[in-house]
Amino acid sequence: MIPYGRQNVNQEDIDSVIEVLESDYLTQGKMVNTFEDAICKKVSAKYAVAVNSATSALHLACKALELGPGDLAWTSAISFVASANCALYCGADIDFIDIERETVNISVSELEQKLQRCLDQSLPLPKVLIVVHMAGHSADMKGIKQLSEQYGFRIIEDASHAIGSRYLNESVGSCQFSDAAIFSFHPVKIITTGEGGVLTTNCETIANTAKLLRSHGITRDNHDRNEGWYYEQLQLGFNYRLTDIQAALGFSQLKRLDEFVKKRQEKASYYIEQLSKLDLLLPNVNQLQSASWHLFIIQLKRHDRHSIFDCLRKKGIGVNVHYIPIYLQPYYRDKGFSSGYCPNAENYYSSALSLPLYPDLTKENQKYIIDVLKEVLQ
Repeated sequence: MIPYGRQNVNQEDIDSVIEVLESDYLTQGKMVNTFEDAICKKVSAKYAVAVNSATSALHLACKALELGPGDLAWTSAISFVASANCALYCGADIDFIDIERETVNISVSELEQKLQRCLDQSLPLPKVLIVVHMAGHSADMKGIKQLSEQYGFRIIEDASHAIGSRYLNESVGSCQFSDAAIFSFHPVKIITTGEGGVLTTNCETIANTAKLLRSHGITRDNHDRNEGWYYEQLQLGFNYRLTDIQAALGFSQLKRLDEFVKKRQEKASYYIEQLSKLDLLLPNVNQLQSASWHLFIIQLKRHDRHSIFDCLRKKGIGVNVHYIPIYLQPYYRDKGFSSGYCPNAENYYSSALSLPLYPDLTKENQKYIIDVLKEVLQ
């Protein structure tokens, strides 16, 4: 089976992990700081806080922005559930914004209309907007930033798919249009630490809060005391630490980020070239950005997605679907959401199919995928 995505691990990655395994510190050593510094340099952010998953990073970003009971967060209807769950972890409520079919990102026009409608009807406005950069394509951050200044909400970029992407010639994660950004290092993402994530920000307060909360809310920074053993719990935190083993893998992988992105871009371009005459909606290529292409998602115009999915799987092609609209999950239906809430998201979901895309996907396998897809669409 050709998978829809997979990691690329070379000998340098393995050697980096072994070096840590043979060192004195497997966790809470120097490698996490080294990895964080490298992330900052790569994406031009002032601060980076590495944690054990992007979900944890989203949670910490919400906590750092003081999202809590009585508050409201909004996010995209199309994403992995963590983009919404992170607000609920804080005791806040969550609502969803419909997408643009072409980009699969938050529709700025839908966002603006919903904000104004809430204002006109004296309904609660969001304290935080969690913006998803779907499949590695940046959302319209300039437009969203303008709305945040008008309506007074804070912005978290869920850039789990988008390390290595650029928008208006700035690295996604530089936080030029947001309070914080989040990357994921799951094995199918652009680079991996096995499991892991990172929060980037230009705000020292957000960074310090995230660092405190990722390790139980405990500090050892005791300037007024001489006891080397002394520590203080200042807040109710979590055990969200990344190990030095994982950080070593991430630091090694980061050196090849540009290579990985270039290969993904080349394979995406080949798909677009070969599939352009088929009855499909292909990913939107926006001149304002350079995508890292975590996913290559096609949208079927008239074929039944279920049958096409099954045909491709039977032919050994590991297609997938990203994602079911979050609010259609049973947990969120129990909160009162129902079908029809975000029509574009539901139309997208009924037609979407993710084709295999990863750096080691061979030209032979990619040609096979294209040939089989053409065959089943006839």
